Amino acid sequence: MATPRVRAPELRGRGWLNTGGRDLTLADLRGKITILDFWTFCCINCLHVLDELRPLEDRYADVLVTIGVHSPKFEHEKDPQALAAAVERYGVDHPVLDDPTLRMWQEYAAKAWPTLTVIDPEGYVVASMAGEGHAEGLTRLIDELVTTHEAKGTLRRGGGLTVPADEAPTTLRFPGKAAVLEGGRFLVADSAHHSLVELAADAETEIRRIGSGKRGRTDGEAETAEFSEPGGVCVLPPRIAELAGYDVVVADTVNHLLRGVRLDTGEVRTVAGSGRQWRGTVDFGTHDALAVDLSSPWDVAYFDSRVIVAMAGIHQLWWFDPVTRTAGMYAGTTVEALRDGPLHEVWMAQPSGLSTSPDGTKLWIADSESSALRWIEQGELHTAVGQGLFDFGHVDGPAAEALLQHPLGVLALADGAVLVADTYNGAVRRYDPATGLVTTVATGLAEPSDLVATATGEVYVVESAAHRLVRIDPSAVVVEGTRHRTQRPVTDLEPGAVELDVVFSPPPGQKLDDSFGPPTRLVVSASPPELLVEGAGESTELRRRLVVSDSVPGGVLQVVAQAATCDADAEHAACHLTRQDWGVPVRVAAGGAARLPLILRGLDAG
Repeated sequence: MATPRVRAPELRGRGWLNTGGRDLTLADLRGKITILDFWTFCCINCLHVLDELRPLEDRYADVLVTIGVHSPKFEHEKDPQALAAAVERYGVDHPVLDDPTLRMWQEYAAKAWPTLTVIDPEGYVVASMAGEGHAEGLTRLIDELVTTHEAKGTLRRGGGLTVPADEAPTTLRFPGKAAVLEGGRFLVADSAHHSLVELAADAETEIRRIGSGKRGRTDGEAETAEFSEPGGVCVLPPRIAELAGYDVVVADTVNHLLRGVRLDTGEVRTVAGSGRQWRGTVDFGTHDALAVDLSSPWDVAYFDSRVIVAMAGIHQLWWFDPVTRTAGMYAGTTVEALRDGPLHEVWMAQPSGLSTSPDGTKLWIADSESSALRWIEQGELHTAVGQGLFDFGHVDGPAAEALLQHPLGVLALADGAVLVADTYNGAVRRYDPATGLVTTVATGLAEPSDLVATATGEVYVVESAAHRLVRIDPSAVVVEGTRHRTQRPVTDLEPGAVELDVVFSPPPGQKLDDSFGPPTRLVVSASPPELLVEGAGESTELRRRLVVSDSVPGGVLQVVAQAATCDADAEHAACHLTRQDWGVPVRVAAGGAARLPLILRGLDAG
């Protein structure tokens, strides 16, 4: 019996970007293979998918149209100007539909960021898949669709529909992070210009630029070296720099590398990372730094006699030793959630900012997706501010009640207080451990992403979306208070027994790989924890019986699933890891569903 064909719902939203003001419809896409990329610009997995799609867009330029459907998580992401800035910041060069009410998200039955939906040249949905790592499967599917529809005469070749917006000329373009050099100068990661810029002590005058400005991964002299959206910048202690042979470690985010920079010559070298994105298993061993796979290193700081790396792409911290040239995992299990404790057991959520306390005893962390401020001390992770993945806002007061919104930067001050670049609130917040209070010291900033202090105590903010560094008064007090919670379609679940079923089918040409143990893994948690009477924890089966409490009205089920596969019938089979995190808002109600199906991968053409 033939599988019923499903017509793609019409594309509707608040507006379009990268189309020259034109509203696109499905009629405009007829004859083309279309990928709808449901994304939100806070999400590191969504950013990974943008990079995975670039080679496909180039390879199939005459038959493929990619459309980003921006379905926001955070309140700030609903701002059309913020979306336009993100499209430029991350080099999105395909049309983007603004979907602030998640209408398209619901009509296309998306349940996770990111979700990819493929529409054939006749306007039918032929595949949908959640998460990242689908480039190989998409390649095979596109080839099949090209063959089928060329034979039917329904494929239309020709140019794309993108009309890119103009970029304003500025010295910096969406700078990410910064560090203070000797003499009060600044070294700034000029992320959208794919380079580093040294600024004078006035934080404005450009002294020199390291990097060609072209996206790439070339080592060498300052004028020819290449980066790809560089982030964190860490100045090494003088003795360590002498032994390592370079002065600064840079988180080269999109290249999945750490780069070393000599300040006297501007020479750039790769010091950690293979250049491949990490898709392995949790391993806290010691490895050759140039052999390990990294995943979107976002920030770096010197702590515990090593460089600590905020590995945003896999919700962990890693370490790198510039002297022994080794690296490894430092904290986190790769589960995206909020859990404190011993470093090898904790859960983190896209850590994006690091700062070592002046006395060297604490490492402060901006854990962006949980809107949290956290710290490490004596081998354990603690949370100072933050309540979970879906609770955020701008609320001052006692730390247990205070709220942030996707912070990306943090700065530990000499007086023991901590400043937070509260990015999506456009603010700088101050947490005082002595009083346990959170206050606001600056507002009206355009996506602040980092903070640095000079030797004389002056504090500067990297105001990323304003393309500059700006000085603030860290002792000021501004009163603010707004609470938000992510509003997403809610799934009604029956109280009592519920079957969680994560459906996984290996893509064409692959099979499950049990060479290194069970090929599948499932981790389940809930917020609040009381939502689940039974079923929380980790197992190797993708199906699990949950027991939902009848005394909790609702919450969020956090599900992490992964499956290891390898190429079938190949002499030298390549290994693959498919992984997805879901945050499923649920309401407990009589008559609700007794089964919760989630699709880990779906690539079968209809």
